[in-house]
Parts: sequence; structure tokens; C-alpha cells
Amino acid sequence: MDEKIKRVYIPMTETGFYILFCLQEENHGYGITQKVRQMTGGEILISPGTMYGSLSKMEKDGLIAFTREEEKRKLYQITELGTEILKTELARIERLYRNSKGVSVNG
Repeated sequence: MDEKIKRVYIPMTETGFYILFCLQEENHGYGITQKVRQMTGGEILISPGTMYGSLSKMEKDGLIAFTREEEKRKLYQITELGTEILKTELARIERLYRNSKGVSVNG
């Protein structure tokens, strides 16, 4: 994995994480927004500006790829590099969770 790309994306923002996670299946920006809203019980709401800016950057960086257009909506899917970034981030989150189990936040 390119170290520059790794530095840019790890640790990931919640928005970036959910976009990559949702693009394990082909989807478009609005579909991702709806899926994230459903997955998080409405706690994470991705604005159109954030969504399309993120999709554009992720496509430019090779994490996702445009697959086709359907009813004027661009569909994307995660690439091999994107999958590698997503797996790295999931491992990081799992490590944080595992290391925090049984530890009191009150000190």
C-alpha cells in the first residue's frame, strides 16, 4: 500500500469509512447516504457536498472506481486499494475496541 495514501486515509473519518464500507457493493452517492442513515439510526448524516467531494477524492486516489451510470446517477465500487484501506481501518478499530475492554474511563 502506498504510504502517502495510507497517511491520508488512516485513521479514517466516519464519513470516509462508511462510504468505503457501503461501496463493497456497487452504489451511488444518494444510495450510500440512505444506507448510512439506516445503518447508524440517523446518527450519521452525510451532506451532498461532503458525499460528492469524498467520492471525487476517493476516485482520484484509486480507492473507488466509477462503474456505470444509471438514470443520471454515477455508480461506484470499491477497488482493491480501497479494500486494503478498509481492512486496515477495520483492524485498527477492532484493536482499539479490544484494548479498551475492561478499562474504566473514570480512571
